[in-house]
Amino acid sequence: MTIPIILRGLTRDGWLLFASRFLRLFAYGSLSVILVFYLVSLGLSESQTGLLLSLTLAGDVLISLFLTTRADRIGRRRMLLVGAALMAGAGVAFAGTHNFLFLVVAGTIGVISPSGNEVGPFLSIEQAALSHVVSPGARTEVFAWYTLAGSLATALGALSAGAVTGVLQGAAMPPVTSYRVVVIAYAVLGAILAFLFARLTPETEVREPQATSVRNLKTFFGVGRSHHVVLKLSSLFALDSFAGGFVVQSFAAYWFYLRFGVHPAGLGAIFFWANMFAGISALLASRLASRIGLVKTMVVTHLPSNVLLILVPLMPTLPLAVFVLLVRFSISQMDVPTRQSYTMAVVSPEERSAAAGITGVARTTGAAISPLFAGMLFARPSLVNIPFFLAGGLKIVYDLLLYRAFVAVQPPEEIQPTTPAHRMTP
Repeated sequence: MTIPIILRGLTRDGWLLFASRFLRLFAYGSLSVILVFYLVSLGLSESQTGLLLSLTLAGDVLISLFLTTRADRIGRRRMLLVGAALMAGAGVAFAGTHNFLFLVVAGTIGVISPSGNEVGPFLSIEQAALSHVVSPGARTEVFAWYTLAGSLATALGALSAGAVTGVLQGAAMPPVTSYRVVVIAYAVLGAILAFLFARLTPETEVREPQATSVRNLKTFFGVGRSHHVVLKLSSLFALDSFAGGFVVQSFAAYWFYLRFGVHPAGLGAIFFWANMFAGISALLASRLASRIGLVKTMVVTHLPSNVLLILVPLMPTLPLAVFVLLVRFSISQMDVPTRQSYTMAVVSPEERSAAAGITGVARTTGAAISPLFAGMLFARPSLVNIPFFLAGGLKIVYDLLLYRAFVAVQPPEEIQPTTPAHRMTP
C-alpha cells in the first residue's frame, strides 16, 4: 500500500502519535462491544451499568482536566505516560473484581472507554503535539488521516472482540470469562501505549516552556486570550456529547441484542463496518473543508447523520436497521477532523493542549451524564428506542447553534491574504 503524500513528510514523532492512536482506539473498540455484556454478566443491572458508565466518564473529566491543562507546562510526554498508566490500571481492576463499589472507584480514577471513542487526556495532548510537527496548511488533512487511523482501529477492535469471545464461548468457556479476556487485553495495550509515549522527543513539546509556564499560571486552566472562544466551543461540544451519550457504542450494541437478538460476534461485524465507513468519511471531510470551510463542513455533514440516527429504531428488520446505521456512520464522523483542526487553528500554539483538553473535557462531561438516563431507559423494554430519538434531536440543535455562533469565525488559513482579516472572538 502506498503511503499518502501528505503523510510522507511526518516526523518520527508524528508516526509515533499515529501508532499510539491506532493502538488505543483498537483497545477502546474491543472493550466497547463487550463492556455492557461483561458488567451485566457480573451481576450488575442495566441501571447500575448506566450509573457506572456515567461515573467512569465523570472520572475521565477530572483526570483529563488535570493532565491536559498542565501538559504544556509540565510536559506533554509525561502527561501521556500518566494517562497510559491509568488506562492499564483500570483494565486490571475491571478484570479482577465484580464488586460494584470497586468497579466504580476503578472506573472513576482510571481510563475506560464505554463508547469506543476517545476518553482521557490522550487526544487533546496528541492533537497539540501533532500540530507542532505539521504545517498549518497540512493540518486538517493530517487530522483526517489521524481520524481514519482511529476509526480503522476501533473497527478492528470491535471485530476482534466479537470474534474472540465467540470462539471462546464456542469452546465452552463461560461468557463472563470470555469477556474478561478482552478486558485483560485492554490493560496490556495500555502498558504498550506507555512504551510508545516514552519514545516521543522534545519536538512535541512547547517551544518556550519557561515563558509559557509563567504566563499560564495567570490564565484560566492554561488558556489566556483564547478563553472566550474555548468556553463557547466547550459549551457546544458538551451538548453534542450529551446527546451522543444516549447511544454510546456499548449501549447501541446492547440495543441490537435486545431488539434483534444479535450476539457479540455479530455485533463485532456490524461495528467493524460502521467504524470503517466513519474513518473513510474523514478523508472526504478534509477535501470538503478546503472548498467550503471547516465550520460549514462540520454542520452540513452532521445534520443528515442525526436524522438517520433517529430513523434507526424505526426500522422494522435487522438488515434495514443495520443499513441505516452504516449510512449514518458513513457521514457522522466527517466533523471530527474538521472540529479538531478548527480548535487548534483558533487558539495560540502554546495554549493548544489546554484548549483541546478543556473542549475534550466538556465533551466527556456531556457524555458522562446521559448514560445514567440511558441505562434507566434500557431497563424498560418499552423505552429502549427513546435514546436514539433524544440523541438525534439534541444533536440537530447543536449543529444549528454551532453554525450560528462560529460561521463568521475563520481560522487563519481560510482568510484570503487580500481580504481584511475578519477573524473574531464570538
